[in-house]
Amino acid sequence: MNKKVAIIMGSTSDLPVMQDAIDVLKELQVEVQVDVVSAHRTPEKMFEFGKTAHQKGIGVIIAGAGGAAHLPGMVASLSPLPVIGVPVKSSNSIDGWDSVLSILQMPGGVPVATVALNGAKNAGILAAQILGATQQDIRNRIIDYKESLKEKVTAAAAEMQKNV
Repeated sequence: MNKKVAIIMGSTSDLPVMQDAIDVLKELQVEVQVDVVSAHRTPEKMFEFGKTAHQKGIGVIIAGAGGAAHLPGMVASLSPLPVIGVPVKSSNSIDGWDSVLSILQMPGGVPVATVALNGAKNAGILAAQILGATQQDIRNRIIDYKESLKEKVTAAAAEMQKNV
């Protein structure tokens, strides 16, 4: 059975950023579960999610958070699954650096893979690659996806050369 990717975020205001992860995973035909799980406003929900996600067919967790950005690290402390943190530049953010450092600077023993500020698309691709390590169908779609990136660059370069 193929595993799915859970995408959680601290607030619905994070959805415009996290939508990129949802979209690329759908493009790669990876099942996605999306929810709002606030480390600060719904800690009981966060604890329940973190402790049980691996029992519900989830293989990778993507957690987006802005500001203090505790969600990815707290979920990683509770779950045996790989967690990918997406720092979100929020309205109360210090240029996004607070989110980046909150997710990036995890203590030994509680790893969180961290992508760029607002880098949800890369989080989605990384989640698919993690699942693709053991699921050949997803791996094949990743190979095709990367080939399409190469083809787009090659076509754009050829078009540029015509106009120079």
